[in-house]
Amino acid sequence: MADRPLILIDPLPRTLDVICEQDVRRRLEALGRLVVSEDKPMPDDMVDRLLPEAAILIGQTAMPKARIDRAPNLKAIFNVETNFLPNIDYEHCQARGIWVLSPTSAFAQGVAESALAMAIDLARGITAADRVFRAGGEAYGLEANRGCFMFAGAPVGIIGFGDLGRTLRALLTPFRNPVTVYDPWLPAEVIRAHDCRPASLDEVLSTSRIIFVFASVTTENQGFLGQRELNMIQPGSCFLLMSRAAVVDFSELLRQVESGRIKAAIDVFPEEPVPADHPVRKLESAVLSAHRTGGMPEALYQIGRMTVADAELILRGLPPVMCRRADPVIAKRLRSMPVSIT
Repeated sequence: MADRPLILIDPLPRTLDVICEQDVRRRLEALGRLVVSEDKPMPDDMVDRLLPEAAILIGQTAMPKARIDRAPNLKAIFNVETNFLPNIDYEHCQARGIWVLSPTSAFAQGVAESALAMAIDLARGITAADRVFRAGGEAYGLEANRGCFMFAGAPVGIIGFGDLGRTLRALLTPFRNPVTVYDPWLPAEVIRAHDCRPASLDEVLSTSRIIFVFASVTTENQGFLGQRELNMIQPGSCFLLMSRAAVVDFSELLRQVESGRIKAAIDVFPEEPVPADHPVRKLESAVLSAHRTGGMPEALYQIGRMTVADAELILRGLPPVMCRRADPVIAKRLRSMPVSIT
């Protein structure tokens, strides 16, 4: 038994039951000796005592340089919250040959599916018409579709073309939308390979009828979608905020939606839970979602599948293929916000 790899599991806010189906849990248990702490974060003294023998760490445990140096057998760290948090010395892990991984794409299908549904809703006025009907003020025929447009064929803009943006792009194919993409972290060749046209931020905003925001928050882009940028959006267009609220001047977004100039779907907010008296709750031209688009059981189980699959490879001496690898340069720039609901 002693020669089996030691695997530390410190997964909060996740738990193994939430991210592992029974067969995946059995595969995990077959990998080695599991030490699990999921009723509370693993105590520091326990982490420090076990690290010298640990081969795999699954969780959001802080790993500064001093701890990494006490873990000579450590091969990989898996962040199953799916954010690269600023509590790891990524450069030292890289120098030591320790994989730092996260199954970040696990939520892509769920978020993209919801984003597509919300975009069609906004374009066709489905939720708005439902509200009016329930209040007894419905119109019929052409008058009932005032301010609406067909989603199929409408110009789409995507801001941020990582896992979420690329998954959405695949879902758009049957609708024949021309798609422009703004992502300063990607070469144009990658964007074109997905049948999209690379464009400047200003062009994406000014030419798209539906705009999907999937951009991550970095130390450089907080609030980069401000008044000037939102004013570029064509009146009557749809703006979908699906990644992090901090990339937008949220007050200005609310002002533009309240004025009726644009429509919006919002899944992420500056403060969560959203206060009961927040003005966003009164917006008529908005579809609101309580940061729920990714948090499906299927997506959470995908976290476990991806993590266990890569852990199996690593313990066989092979490189991981499922999870995203932390790049120290990018990790320094990300401003990940820990959340427990996606």
